[in-house]
This record gives sequence, structure tokens and C-alpha cells, in this order.
Amino acid sequence: MTQHAEIRILPYSAEQMFNLVADVEKYPLFLPWCQSARIISRNENSFIADLTIGYKSFTHTFRSHVFLNEPAEIRVDYLGGQMKHLKNHWKFCDLSKGHSEIDFLVDFSFGPSFLQMAVEAIFSKAVSQMIQAFKDRAKSLYGA
Repeated sequence: MTQHAEIRILPYSAEQMFNLVADVEKYPLFLPWCQSARIISRNENSFIADLTIGYKSFTHTFRSHVFLNEPAEIRVDYLGGQMKHLKNHWKFCDLSKGHSEIDFLVDFSFGPSFLQMAVEAIFSKAVSQMIQAFKDRAKSLYGA
């Protein structure tokens, strides 16, 4: 099992960050290793999406159910793919002066232990680059 939790204060509103994270179809434009993102179905407060990630010879597509509680929270439940499980959440809380607190958690595991070991070897680098990519995307959309 691999897990990462982090809380960051960013100079953007909770609504801005919620909108950025909820726009899954744009992930391939800025998120490292995200090769494609496709919405399968959508309703008012959730959607089902397929996301394909790749790194070197590793490519994996997984389906998830994304629950939207605007602008406070996004929760991702794993529906299928090669993983054993995946849990992910983003929580957004407005602070003063247009800043917000972002609470991020990702927890996942793959079935075969050799695959899990390979993913764990690059996991911290991948998460660090992913968080930086979201920060850079916010800066490009909303300014410094």
C-alpha cells in the first residue's frame, strides 16, 4: 500500500482550486504522465472517468467515480483497472486574503508485488511533480 497526504496553503480561492482539480479532461495538458482522460458519464454531483497514466514502458488505465461537493471537496473512488485499490480526496477551505488550504490524500496499491515495488520506487517523485503541476496550472489560469 502506498499513501501520500499533504496540506498546502495556496494563493487561490477554494473555488478556483476546486474547479482546476475537477476539470479532469484537461489533465493531459499539464499533469506529468497523464496520457489521456475521458469522461464516461456525468450527472450533477459526480462523474465516471477513465484516466490513462504512463511512465516509460508502464501504461495503466483505470476507471474512477469522482464525487463533487463544490467547492469543499472532491472524492475519488476506484472502479476498475489493474490496481488493487485507490482512494483519493481533495479538500478545499477558504482562508483570508484569497488564499485557501488544500488537503490532499492519495492511497493505492497494485496487485502483483513486483509492480507495487516498481511504483513505490518512483512514487514520491511522481507525487511531488504532480502537486507542482497543479500549482503551475493554477498560476497559469489565475495568475501569481
